[in-house]
Amino acid sequence: MALLITDDCINCDVCEPECPNNAISQGDEVYVVDADKCTECVGHFDVPQCKEVCPVDCIIIDPARQESREELQKKFETLQGS
Repeated sequence: MALLITDDCINCDVCEPECPNNAISQGDEVYVVDADKCTECVGHFDVPQCKEVCPVDCIIIDPARQESREELQKKFETLQGS
């Protein structure tokens, strides 16, 4: 499961630097998550760091990208070149 930033985003800039995979960037209206890079911090942390720091709780599981923990781990390994 990749994460998704909703329209409730206030563009506070705290999530982007927390992403260990550089999957978060500024979009046209709100920050966006690159689902191909998002591992929900699997391989780095126990919980998604962006969700931990978001002051408005606007980061949710993307219903269009259902991935198991094993799939997220594999994506992490691919991104790391392992």
